[in-house]
Amino acid sequence: MAFFTHQVIRGLSSSAVRNAAIKHVTIIGGGQMGAGIAQVAATTGHSVVLVDTNEEILKKSAKGIEGSLKRVVKKKFADKPDAGAEFIAKVMANVSISTDAASVVGSTDLVLEAIVENLKIKQGLFGALDKVAPAHTIFASNTSSLPITDIASSTSRLDRFGGLHFFNPVPMMKLVEVIGTSATSQETFDSLLAFSKALGKTPVSCKVRSSDIPYYTIHYDTPGFIVNRLLVPYMMEAIRLHERGHGSKEDIDIAMKLGAGYPMGPFELLDYVGLDTAKFIMDGWVEKDPGNPLMQPSEMLNKLVAEGKFGKKTGEGFYKYK
Repeated sequence: MAFFTHQVIRGLSSSAVRNAAIKHVTIIGGGQMGAGIAQVAATTGHSVVLVDTNEEILKKSAKGIEGSLKRVVKKKFADKPDAGAEFIAKVMANVSISTDAASVVGSTDLVLEAIVENLKIKQGLFGALDKVAPAHTIFASNTSSLPITDIASSTSRLDRFGGLHFFNPVPMMKLVEVIGTSATSQETFDSLLAFSKALGKTPVSCKVRSSDIPYYTIHYDTPGFIVNRLLVPYMMEAIRLHERGHGSKEDIDIAMKLGAGYPMGPFELLDYVGLDTAKFIMDGWVEKDPGNPLMQPSEMLNKLVAEGKFGKKTGEGFYKYK
């Protein structure tokens, strides 16, 4: 009975406040992506708590945010050093750090996760925070490839769970993919769209209702959402084209840059993204949809990853950078 009463009260309180604007944000993950989101949120006046299990990572993240702001100041406040210093101080005052997520979510409007791409770890995180976060709090994942539905299944707030997929580097990239599942409420989805706009970003909706296209069955939460769902198969097909001997990697890159106007060719982009990341995404998609010809593994890619050649970050991938 106590559990039932708690759930009823939780539901009533949620419906009463869920339309409120997102002001307080808890970001889980102090890596490059989490720190980038924290910077943008703090710059736009949001109160931000950046959480990681490692104190040293958090200190590095805070230092990185301040360094990034100093670069902004050099451009925007070149002739006004005092105004620039005031700008940095104001933004940094909006950021606090913590190693204890459960202790800081008590007053947050949004919990946004940007940790390792591991479904079980993400589920464990949200499952634990679901027990302590307020009823109105929205949960969101920054995953680039894992189904939001699967991550949300570890919680009891399916209607208040969605995806916010930012792009790296976050302060520079304008796009945010806002993802809804079949259980995400319209209020939650609208709040995530509004939050993205409040950050100065351009959101795109990755949620399609079956009623929009009456003669087709629409699946929510498409693997890779929009950008990666189109981009990763394109890069994989470039590898297959090369594997079949139909073009060198250099010629394929040149062809796509000069013929399609892309700033980078597919092999250059793979090296920039990370071959290990591309393989991780494809392995997950193959597991979910093994019969899809667009989602088949590549022997060449697997071999390079097995050899530790991940691209630019290791000095060698499809190209050498040493």
